[in-house]
Amino acid sequence: MRVIDPATGKVVRDFAEATPAEARAMVAAADAAFLEWRKSSFAQRSKLMKAAAGQLREQAKSFASLMAEEMGKPIRQGEAEIEKCAWVCDYYADNAELFLQPESIATDGGSSYVTFQPLGVVLAIMPWNFPFWQVFRFAAPALMAGNAALLKHASNVPGSALAIERVFEQAGFPKNLFRALLVGGSRVDSVIEDSRIRAVTLTGSTQAGKTVAGKAGLMLKKTVLELGGSDPYIVLQDADIEHAVKTCVASRLINAGQSCIAAKRFIVVESVSDRFQKLFVEEMGAYKMGDPHDRETDIGPLARHDLRDELHQQVLKSIDRGAKCLLGGEIPKGEGAYYPPTVLAEVKPGMPAYEQELFGPVAAIIPVRDEKEAIESANDSVFGLGAAVFTEDIERGERIAAEQLQAGCCFVNALVKSDPRLPFGGIKESGYGRELSSYGIKEFVNIKTVYIK
Repeated sequence: MRVIDPATGKVVRDFAEATPAEARAMVAAADAAFLEWRKSSFAQRSKLMKAAAGQLREQAKSFASLMAEEMGKPIRQGEAEIEKCAWVCDYYADNAELFLQPESIATDGGSSYVTFQPLGVVLAIMPWNFPFWQVFRFAAPALMAGNAALLKHASNVPGSALAIERVFEQAGFPKNLFRALLVGGSRVDSVIEDSRIRAVTLTGSTQAGKTVAGKAGLMLKKTVLELGGSDPYIVLQDADIEHAVKTCVASRLINAGQSCIAAKRFIVVESVSDRFQKLFVEEMGAYKMGDPHDRETDIGPLARHDLRDELHQQVLKSIDRGAKCLLGGEIPKGEGAYYPPTVLAEVKPGMPAYEQELFGPVAAIIPVRDEKEAIESANDSVFGLGAAVFTEDIERGERIAAEQLQAGCCFVNALVKSDPRLPFGGIKESGYGRELSSYGIKEFVNIKTVYIK
């Protein structure tokens, strides 16, 4: 596995891929660790998870630098990501026992209740865009529930995978309970087939999710999938336009736009579209693109050159089909997989900017006549991860968010974000199952009925 710095295009280092025999041995060791770990108390688990949070905070700067080097995340955003990882560790350390308390049920038996038991080794297939957060939001609840974890991380962030493994080691978790398995995507099937793997969670593209879910389904293994998204942000005629613009741009440009829950489609009612568009272009153009190691940088390079080139083709095809480019849209000269903040207006059905996920700093503005058409356009997508609506009529916004938008996470006058306290996940081709909150920790447990006569 080769790490290439996306800011320079230079090779950073190479990592040896695990052999098939090494992979099988790792699964066996994780399973053996699970058999002991499942006997541990919540107090023991909580103490170690708190220690993991401490390790993250102590090493935040070095981990942020590692992410900048491996996938181009601006250093300040990397530090914020590590703090969020520590937060999720603390959250489950404090709440796992409460979430998994047995639940008494009144029946004709002398006693009957539901208990939550760990499943075993859970395989996590994780992406590169949030190389620490995506892992910890799975690992913290899975380990606190008594499971073991095997991480198959994206091939361009092996250093991050091994760093996370060391965090759990340094925190004092049992040896082999959490392991990073360095294998390519073509080797995943054989790992899923191992009978000691009891469940699989994947964050990634819709196609990757379909492939993994198909394989796991053949093996009758539980899956949770958090897949792609093309989140719509509706701006109604009574919205606070300045607030909407700042929030929409912030959501679109975080992590250089490489986020499943980033705002991607901006559906704006025509009566306010001119003002929104003018302010939106100004705000997008104010963000600084540059070296991810520079603390002044807002937007780093995309993670890989091929991803940058694919995004550019989506932009060009959208322009060919009638979209108007108001900002950006050209690959800058020089080294690195950089792509500038780009605004496409008059985006309509049939264009890649309307139909597909744009995984980079490209915004698609879609004009609509009214609220009804805005909701129809927002739901006119194969995706259903997040959505937002901007209006000063809070009751109106809540009605639209709660009842009419087809997505797993709907926000009013705010950008869509994940929070350990709230369930996170999507519908349609954005996947199924939930992470975080009490719902997330119950995805990988045996919800067991106990009946005593």
